[in-house]
Amino acid sequence: MIDAAYQRRSIAVTSNIHPSGFDTIMPKTLAGVSTDRLMHHAHFVTTTGDSHHLAEALAGRGVVPLL
Repeated sequence: MIDAAYQRRSIAVTSNIHPSGFDTIMPKTLAGVSTDRLMHHAHFVTTTGDSHHLAEALAGRGVVPLL
């Protein structure tokens, strides 16, 4: 997917893993190539603060049953 979109389309990636740690979730060679292509012309948005998903889940609002 990354190769097909490279310099043709936009890709949005969200992760709680820093790009330097991608080799912990995929083979090292694939992580290196993927990270290189994702970071070329990239714009990074770093967020801070508490997780809204966790707060909703702890308050009992995180899951809505399907009817």
